Formats: sequence, C-alpha cells, structure tokens
Amino acid sequence: MAHLNLHQLTIHQLAGLLRSGECTSTQIVESVLQRIEAVEGKTNSYLSVFHDEALRQAEAADQVFKREKNPHILAGIPIAIKDLISLKGEKNTCASNILRNYISPFDSTAVRRLREAGTVFIGKTNLDEFAMGSSNENSCFGPAKNPWDLGRVTGGSSGGSAAAVAADECIGSLGTDTGGSIRQPASFCGVVGLKPTYGRVSRFGLVAFASSLDQIGPMAKDVKDAAIMLNCISGKDPMDSTSADVQAPDFTKSLAGDVRGLRIGAPIEYFAEGLDPEVEKAVKDGMERLKALGAEITDISLPHTSYALPVYYILSSAEASSNLARYDGVKYGYRSGEEEGLRKMYERTRKEGFGPEVKRRIMLGTYVLSSGYYDAYYIKAQKVRTLIRGDFDDAFKKCDVIISPVVPAPAFKLGEKMEDPLTMYLSDIYTMPVNLAGLPALSVPCGFNSSGLPMGMQLIGRRFDEETILRAAYAFETTTDFHKKKPLL
Repeated sequence: MAHLNLHQLTIHQLAGLLRSGECTSTQIVESVLQRIEAVEGKTNSYLSVFHDEALRQAEAADQVFKREKNPHILAGIPIAIKDLISLKGEKNTCASNILRNYISPFDSTAVRRLREAGTVFIGKTNLDEFAMGSSNENSCFGPAKNPWDLGRVTGGSSGGSAAAVAADECIGSLGTDTGGSIRQPASFCGVVGLKPTYGRVSRFGLVAFASSLDQIGPMAKDVKDAAIMLNCISGKDPMDSTSADVQAPDFTKSLAGDVRGLRIGAPIEYFAEGLDPEVEKAVKDGMERLKALGAEITDISLPHTSYALPVYYILSSAEASSNLARYDGVKYGYRSGEEEGLRKMYERTRKEGFGPEVKRRIMLGTYVLSSGYYDAYYIKAQKVRTLIRGDFDDAFKKCDVIISPVVPAPAFKLGEKMEDPLTMYLSDIYTMPVNLAGLPALSVPCGFNSSGLPMGMQLIGRRFDEETILRAAYAFETTTDFHKKKPLL
C-alpha cells in the first residue's frame, strides 16, 4: 500500500492494514497531515491541527500494536473533533470570539472514550458559532468550503467535520446535531452522518447550545465506519444525567445487508412543495433500490410537521439564551477591556464576543422566556413538541424506518442566504423534527445532481434503534458507489 494514499481509506480498511502490519499509525497520520497541508487552504475545515501531538499519539499507537494482539479497532486512526467538544489541553473556541483563546482543562466523555481506544486526534474542525447555523458561515474564523464546489457551503453547523471527511483530511470525525447539524452537512458534502438517539451518547464536555436537543455523533466515509465510531462513544455516563442507561449493542453486527420484510415509511409531508426535483428523484430512486432488496415501502403521515420549525426555534433559542448567559467576561473566555462598572463590562463583553446569529437567538430566546410571553410561546411550543413526538410514535406502528430527503436542495452558494435567516432556517425542515422527538437518524449519500453536487437520503429510526437504520443504510450503500466518489480538489 503506497503510504501516500492512506488518507483515502476507511477506518475498517486501515484497521485491517494496521493488524496485518502493512502500515503503521505513523504512516497513516503522516499521509493525513500531508493531505491537510495540500488542501486545507482551500477548504478551511480546521480551526487547529495537532501536527506534533498527532505524530506522538501515532507513535504510542504503534507501540501498542507491537505489544498487544488485538487492540481496539480505532487504535491509531486519525479522527477530527468539532471545535465545540472538549479536548484536554487544546483550544475549544466554538468558532466564537468570546472563546477564541479558551483552552479546555478536561476531555469530554466522547473524546475520553476515543482516547481510551487509542484514537489519534488530528485537529479541531470549523463550525457555525456555538453550533448555531446551517451553512458554517457563522464562524468567526470564516466559513468552511464545500470540497465538491469551493464556492458553496458545507452545511452546518458541523461543516468543518463534514468537509474534512469528504476531502480526506481525516479518516472520520465527530460532529454535533441539534436540529440537523450532522445530517445536513453530511448530505451537502457526500459523507455518512449519524445523529444518535438523544441520551445514547454522553453530552458531558460538549459546550451546550440547546440541552434537550444536542447530541454528539459520527461523520464517516461509509456506514460501517459510522457504526464503528458509534460503538466507541455510546453508553451511560455518570457525568451526564441525560445519558440513558440503555445497553449499547455492537452496531457493526446490524450490517448484514439484508432488508427483506423491513417496513419503510415515506412521510407525505416531506415530499411536498419546495423540494428540489433532483433531490426528490434521488431519494425516490433510493426507495426503489431498498424495495428491490425486499423492503416494503408505504406512505405515512406526520401531520404536525409544519409546526416543527417554529417549535424548534422557540425551544432551542430559549435554551440557548439560558446556556449562553454564562459568557459574561467573569469566569473564562473574552472580557471587554472597558472597565466602567460591572454592567457595562457584561454588555460590552457580550456585544463584542458574540456574532450576529448568536445574538439573534439569545434575543429571541430571552423574549419567549420573558413574563407575559412564557405561556404563549415557550409552554405552547413544549405542548406542540409532544404532538410532533406523538406523530412519530404513531408512524412507527406502521413502519420500522422512515425515509426522507435530508435537505430540500443540494448545497447553496456561499453568501446566498446570509441576508435571509428564515430561508436559511428552512434548510433544516426535514431534520429538526427528529431532534424534537429525540430519535436517531442518519444521512447516507444517494446521488449527485446535474451540477455534480452530492445529495443525501435520511433514514429515521425508533428511539434507541440505531441498528435498524444502520442495517437499511448499509444495504442501500452496498448496491451503490456514491460514497466512494471523491471531490477533485
């Protein structure tokens, strides 16, 4: 194996080469670092790259391979981490001026589990500030750019994580998903992105945006890699009271490639007005493929879908307003140099530290939580959230998996929607309801449009049933080669 091309391989391919002694972790990391050097100037995927530290971790992994017969499958594999997830001793900027120089004093649980497996951390990836956005244009370090077309967005908020995987600047990455922030960029960049069930993966060490919606998940080159990463990061954590005490299975065992008898539901509300015809055709072709493999496709209804957008923006903004109150210039992060009393320091710190989208959501959240509006907005939104969750519960009586587009259209041009927040918010219309209901869902590449831009298909499962969506995605993936195509950078 020419060690120059190791960066193009998957986790499971590299794990095989490491075990057979055909390559070393150091060679893999060198290959990835060379790739970053070659293309990072175009993609802006990373906010920091750990060149020396990654090589040191790779050498340590190589020693493990000499000593142990059967190291963890992720041992020696370079993984990138979204710059919102704490990694001890490294910056955790959240792509915000307010945390530009903040160094994390501890590991998040997801990172700790990867570290225990012997994973190599290659760098921290770009994102929308505090994960608020659908295009990665809200980063104070400039947007990540789509490897398939550098004039287009990567999607958000995990745009850097998706772009890094698509451009072979890492072997896999961790993203976070609050309303579609793993699946939407995965779709735009032609990679696999999995949002686990709420509570499947610990949120300890993840900087909070909306605590009842946020979830860490894998972004990978294929479905098997996503399952391998999910195996490592899943499980109950005493440091996170919302992490569920549910035994995580070996997700790779669900990749049998057989979907005979699987009941797949297509929500009529997701194939309505506003859906790009090429996206619709690609997803419907995907449904036909699954049908040919023995799955049954039926139409279902999710009647409260039209309320998901307002409900999501009321609840997520309310939680953001509360969570971001801690950034006041007192304990950590940026502090305004103007010392004219405490109140002025608070005001200036927040004014100078936060970008426009974060301010917009803090103001919206503070408004819906204020007295006189709390019942009319926040409480009502919580009640409608229950109805949206009920829609999914009813649908899953008729099917095992729900299939839909991930986004209404492929990646849009940089700058195209920045002046119109509502149009931007609409790009998460098919992903947000999943977070409101706490369900698992993934995006799997399902084709390219006439301009050569990737498109993704969304598979949604019952709570804690990642196995079934992985099984369906894997069966689909084995009949296509969309995931094998690479952008020409």
